[in-house]
Amino acid sequence: MAKIEAVQPRPEQAGTMPYAPAVSVETPAELVFISGATPSPLYHKHPHVPEEHVQPDDIREQTRRAMENIKIVLDHKKLTWRNIIKVTKYLTDMREADAMHEVMNGYFGEWRPASTTICINNLSSPGARIEIEMIAAGPLPH
Repeated sequence: MAKIEAVQPRPEQAGTMPYAPAVSVETPAELVFISGATPSPLYHKHPHVPEEHVQPDDIREQTRRAMENIKIVLDHKKLTWRNIIKVTKYLTDMREADAMHEVMNGYFGEWRPASTTICINNLSSPGARIEIEMIAAGPLPH
């Protein structure tokens, strides 16, 4: 299995951040690139059907729903949050970043993957204020 470790150039300050400055993956490993997940159902119709995209106003609940969509993929690949090595978060309001991180930390526990947060004007899923994509590293399939 791949050896996955956070890279902490200043380990005494690691607890102050919701992410690692970098993550090291010693291979061999299978990389899983998880498409951006929104609070909308993982599988939904295209073109979009408005009834499938009724979103809660609360960013915490939107984040929880997006994380649960990602968990469906992780479960299918028999991976855990500890296998996540990189996260990219797209928010429509950067002021909601702390609340988003609060929810995400509940999933990741003590693990902090490498991460980037980007503030954007709009998302493809109607009503969504967050989209999260991830990269996971896991054991090679047999």
